[in-house]
Amino acid sequence: MPHPTRFRAALYTVGAFLLGLAALTAFLAIAGYDVGASLAALWQGAFGSRQAFLSATLVRATPLLLLGLAFAIGGRAGGFNIGMEGQFAAGAIAATWMGLAVGGAPPAVALPLVLAAGLVGGALWMVVPVALKVRFGVTEVISTLLLNFVAEAAVSWAVSGPLQEAGGSYPQSDPIAVAARLPRLFAGQRLHWGLLLALLLAVAMAIFFRHHRLGFALRAAGAGPGATAIVGRMPVDRLVAAALLASGAIAGLGGAVEVSGVSHALYQRLSPGYGFTAIAVALLGRLRPGGVVMAAFLFGALEAGAGAMQRDAGVPAVAVQVVQAVVILAMVLGARERR
Repeated sequence: MPHPTRFRAALYTVGAFLLGLAALTAFLAIAGYDVGASLAALWQGAFGSRQAFLSATLVRATPLLLLGLAFAIGGRAGGFNIGMEGQFAAGAIAATWMGLAVGGAPPAVALPLVLAAGLVGGALWMVVPVALKVRFGVTEVISTLLLNFVAEAAVSWAVSGPLQEAGGSYPQSDPIAVAARLPRLFAGQRLHWGLLLALLLAVAMAIFFRHHRLGFALRAAGAGPGATAIVGRMPVDRLVAAALLASGAIAGLGGAVEVSGVSHALYQRLSPGYGFTAIAVALLGRLRPGGVVMAAFLFGALEAGAGAMQRDAGVPAVAVQVVQAVVILAMVLGARERR
């Protein structure tokens, strides 16, 4: 029998998402759109065909899942990584550089190097916020958020300078080596092996938090940092720093997976806001790997359906951000009430 507290939490999570959908419906009605046609287009764009589900919904869900897990591992330890857009970009830059450099290597060598470069790039982008937090007590919320703008400028510089395509005509890189690209899961579909990688990471994180001593220590640091430091005699600052570095690394991996599995090149605006949407994904999933998986699929469907809603019903794709905003507000307010 499920624990009553967990059951109520699950109901609250479902309620938050349904409230977001209700807010979207109200927005459509107030704005004068055909609600039925708009929601039908949203459904068709996300689940209406095999092509829509595999090449749109699941492809969009993959980076949201990776970035949602990135936020979750920091959040479970009490750290709030708002700079996943920046770490995603840093990982994408590093992965692109590596993907261009390993042209002659076999896939068994090139692909792991590209993914590892993304991990390292994201972790390095998190070093400064962690150092500021540990040394000067600067909250990571501010430092990681500000570094998003620096990362955006770094991408613009890279695609107009050292990584610009050979012709020098467009602000983008050359395509990465074929050996450095993630294989497709199904012939004729855009879905790639990055989804399986993200699911494996979710399983590993669930096992880590439930069965590993360090996972328990991170959870304790997030639940009660004072008690953890005094009673448990654990170095809370170091635990939070390690969790934030891991969060940055996973976000950087998200950038590498996007380059290796989808774009195959680096360009400006590679992320349509995945780093911010993933915060809603993580909160809706209650910072638990299993919940993040489900939330990533839901928001992947929203992202995929938004394009169809704009194309078929004339509704701006940004309308789905109403759902994201309501989910974040509901989950934050709910967490505050339960204290």
